[in-house]
Amino acid sequence: MRNVIANIALSLDGRVAGPGGEYDMSWIVPHAISEGARSHMVRVTGGATTALLGRKNYQGFGGFWPSVAEDENADPKDRTFARWLDTVEKVVFSTTLDQVEWDNARLATAGPAATVKELRRQEGGDIIVLASVSVIQQLLDAGEVDRLSVTQCPEIVGGGARPLFTDEIARSSWTLTDTTRTDSGALCLLYDRNEG
Repeated sequence: MRNVIANIALSLDGRVAGPGGEYDMSWIVPHAISEGARSHMVRVTGGATTALLGRKNYQGFGGFWPSVAEDENADPKDRTFARWLDTVEKVVFSTTLDQVEWDNARLATAGPAATVKELRRQEGGDIIVLASVSVIQQLLDAGEVDRLSVTQCPEIVGGGARPLFTDEIARSSWTLTDTTRTDSGALCLLYDRNEG
């Protein structure tokens, strides 16, 4: 069975964006570019052969990472991640896009939970959701996430409309299986879902 990993960075107050809107994420940058966070990202994505992306992350990642893959001046771990992202199967959830142009990308024809159930029946490695909050929320609510990869940033952003964990998400129980402290003070946490 293919495992589904949800990867996200969160503030101490549980936000993925600050009060300035969905692009108020400058507080994440010092933690995302630390050596520890880069190593964590390479480790967490290394076994994945499918990446799930919402439209905004697909467009944002697609506008940035392909050039990093060939940039000899980029951090080696960033280049490793960029090359992986270029070649991995990418499934994009969007109600507004008619097509996707990044290599190995395709538009989903069903919602996240149905898509994951179909992907689990196919051969392949892990399935990872890269920072797409609405996709992660739907998969958590449907019980279709096996591992949470959370980079807990030591920042309180003071509000914002995008908490990851909302009252609508179904109850579940998790076990902390790995912790890495980065040089920026962030914690890279891996939680595995408990059965039952």
